Amino acid sequence: MINAIEVKALSKSFGKENVLTDINVSFETGKIHGIIGRNGSGKTVFMKCILGFLKPTSGSVRVFGKTIGKDVDFAPDTGMMIETPGFITTESGSNNLKWLLGLRGRKDVDVCSCMNLVGLDGKSKKHVGKYSLGMRQRLGIAQAIMENPRLLILDEPMNGLDNRGVEDMRRLFAALKEQGVTILLSSHNPLDISTLCDTVCEMDSGKIL
Repeated sequence: MINAIEVKALSKSFGKENVLTDINVSFETGKIHGIIGRNGSGKTVFMKCILGFLKPTSGSVRVFGKTIGKDVDFAPDTGMMIETPGFITTESGSNNLKWLLGLRGRKDVDVCSCMNLVGLDGKSKKHVGKYSLGMRQRLGIAQAIMENPRLLILDEPMNGLDNRGVEDMRRLFAALKEQGVTILLSSHNPLDISTLCDTVCEMDSGKIL
C-alpha cells in the first residue's frame, strides 16, 4: 500500500531547544492514524513540519510522493486544523469559508453543504463572534474538509465539542475514511483513538516511541 506521509530522520530545533529528534515514521494511505502524547511532547510541531509550516532542522517529509520544501512548499491536497481556528468574528461562518476559498481562487465549493455536514446551518447569518467554542470547532473542521482533500491533518479536532459533537465528528471522520481520505489526528481522549484509529503513535519529548 502507498504511504500518504513518509518522515525520515526528522529533527526540529528552536535555538538550543530540540523539539523533535530523529523521527522516522510513515502513514499509510486511506487509514486514520492517531498521535497521542502529553502537552509539550512535540505533536503540534510535528504536524506543522508535515504541512510545511515549519522547516525541519534536518531530515525530510514527503506527502503523496512530494518532498516538502523541495518539490512543493506545503503539503499537497491536504486539509488541516492546527490549534484554535481563527476566523473573522464580524462575518458569518459561510462568509468566512467563502473568503478563504476566494484566496485560493475557488468558486466551485458548496459552502452551505459543507457546513451542514459538520452540523452547522450554512444559511445562518450569525457572526462567528457569537459562536460557541464548539461551533467554532465545527467551522474549523468544515474549513479543513471543504476542498475535498485526500489528506486531513487535525490537531485536537474534538476540543470544545459536547458529547453529541464528538459523536458527530467521529461519524464524519469514519465516513471520510471510507471515501479514501487519509487522516492524521491528535487527541487527548483515548476513546477517540480506540474508536477511530487504525494505527497509533505515541510521542514523548519529541520522539516517536
